[in-house]
Amino acid sequence: MNTRTLARLGGAAVVGVCALLTTPAPSVSAAPSATAAACPDVEAVFARGTGEAPGAGFFGDAFIDALRSKIGTKSMGVYAVNYPASPDFPTAMVGIQDAANHITQMAASCTQTKEVLGGFSQGAAVMGFVTSAAVPDGAPSDVPQPMPPEVANHVAAVTLFGTPSTRFMTQFGQPTIVIGPPYVAKTTEYCAEGDPVCGDGGEFGAHNAYVDNGMIDQAASFAASRLSAATTS
Repeated sequence: MNTRTLARLGGAAVVGVCALLTTPAPSVSAAPSATAAACPDVEAVFARGTGEAPGAGFFGDAFIDALRSKIGTKSMGVYAVNYPASPDFPTAMVGIQDAANHITQMAASCTQTKEVLGGFSQGAAVMGFVTSAAVPDGAPSDVPQPMPPEVANHVAAVTLFGTPSTRFMTQFGQPTIVIGPPYVAKTTEYCAEGDPVCGDGGEFGAHNAYVDNGMIDQAASFAASRLSAATTS
């Protein structure tokens, strides 16, 4: 991730990208919630999209609520990735480092807790890079290093919404997102029809459709099934 920022791309590009990556509604929970217990059965770690208020974001909150409704009596904690979520994409490295540090620490201190990782838009890029097995080509020397391989054993599922495509990332001078091998089978990615961020569409509204089109609920069902499999294995 280099020092190029959206501001250098001109006013029209900035307005367009901000429209794509900013949700139409404010977050319903402004700060990371406390865990249900010191070491909950499940923890959701979510990275919000560009421009959302600190917390898990509108889509993160919706996903967390849906997941909580599907895991029965399991206790559940929430960690909202702490990063700027600004249109200056290189600052996403703060989120990658914050998420990786938290997940690694939880794996060491709460060995029975199963992690569900998630992100929307820029947050999906953050979480995608968190799972990477190697530093992307062209990244600066201070980019966060990959998490230890054994951490993957503590992650039950990864759910990503509106992940910026290779075309989109290249347009703004950012590396391609590559999910690390230990996480591929645990990862589900959702791209709404017409979404220009994760796909080739031109419908700006599609990037904000993940609650209404049912994909948030589908992702929660996927994560719950992964958690159930992890419990019985």
